[in-house]
Amino acid sequence: MNFLNQFAEKHPKAAEWIRKGGLFVIFSYVVTFIKMLLLMFLPAFYRGIVGDFEWLWPNIPLTIAGVEFNLAIVGNSLATGGMAYTLANLTTIFLGECINFPLQRNVTFKSHGPLGIQLICHFVATIAVFLVMNLFTCVWNPITIALISNDALRNTIQSVVTTVVTGGVAMVIIFAVDNTIFAPGFGKPKAESK
Repeated sequence: MNFLNQFAEKHPKAAEWIRKGGLFVIFSYVVTFIKMLLLMFLPAFYRGIVGDFEWLWPNIPLTIAGVEFNLAIVGNSLATGGMAYTLANLTTIFLGECINFPLQRNVTFKSHGPLGIQLICHFVATIAVFLVMNLFTCVWNPITIALISNDALRNTIQSVVTTVVTGGVAMVIIFAVDNTIFAPGFGKPKAESK
């Protein structure tokens, strides 16, 4: 502990970045683990509610490494889980951010800024994460279907990889946004220059 205290005294800005980064990563991975668990059963839950159908946008046919699929920013093909998988992925991302936002705001960044503006900015960042991740899953899931014939193994691998990649994408996008919206002075009028 003495080393850490000395480091913090000599390099206060670096120590603060290490603290923030460490807490951000720890909270993000805890939330990612929760999302992974939810993604294991939510597609089947939603399939029981909405049934099996697909809705893709913009629905562009592509082939990569001999695997044909439809590229979409929103939605999934029926072969890759359809609307049930889309709803499950959306639910895990937004539920995860409902846990992540207060932890990052109150513990990691210790922010007392304008909650409404921070929520809106964080929400927009979360939508960006969802769109990027949906684009990833519409490519990743058809490839795993082509490569892995065992349904249980494939579903587990899809859930784990999707969750880990979502966590990584979310950490990059959300950290950049959070570092801005939770900064001291965010949302306050700038002092007029004299």
